[in-house]
Amino acid sequence: MNIEELYKSIAPKLTNWLVSSGSDYHAACDIVQNVFLKIWKMRDDLRGDVSTVSGLAFTIARNLRKNVIRDDARISLVDEIKDEDAGAVDPASLPSDAAYLRKRLSEAFAKLPPVLRDAYTLFQVAELSIHEIAVQTGVTENLVKVRIFRAKQKLREILADLNLAS
Repeated sequence: MNIEELYKSIAPKLTNWLVSSGSDYHAACDIVQNVFLKIWKMRDDLRGDVSTVSGLAFTIARNLRKNVIRDDARISLVDEIKDEDAGAVDPASLPSDAAYLRKRLSEAFAKLPPVLRDAYTLFQVAELSIHEIAVQTGVTENLVKVRIFRAKQKLREILADLNLAS
């Protein structure tokens, strides 16, 4: 099993999944590097095809991301919006640029329950199959399908004011 080929095949999907799960791009790149360092150390014990190693890589990345989140929880956050500026905003007055849409999508993903967010991003962003997601998350394929469906429904509800085509 060639680590370089594994990296080329898995790293972009893993990075995209981490970014869509809330990590910033640079943190996601750091996590991916750490994942492949761990895989490199385990290389003699690994057997199987790319999908098996892919599942292992996503599991390692999820655990490393949890560690980063746990470490970052100690940081105190400051509100970007002043109390007097908070309140209802007319959707027609909002900018329609890509940065705004990206921010709204990120906020919508943050509102999803973790199990729905993970299933959806593993399927849409990391491009894992239903079977691979089921194996990785330890649930049935039917439950994975239900979670993806519910995530799509919830995202439509949260982003309904944008009038995006379904």
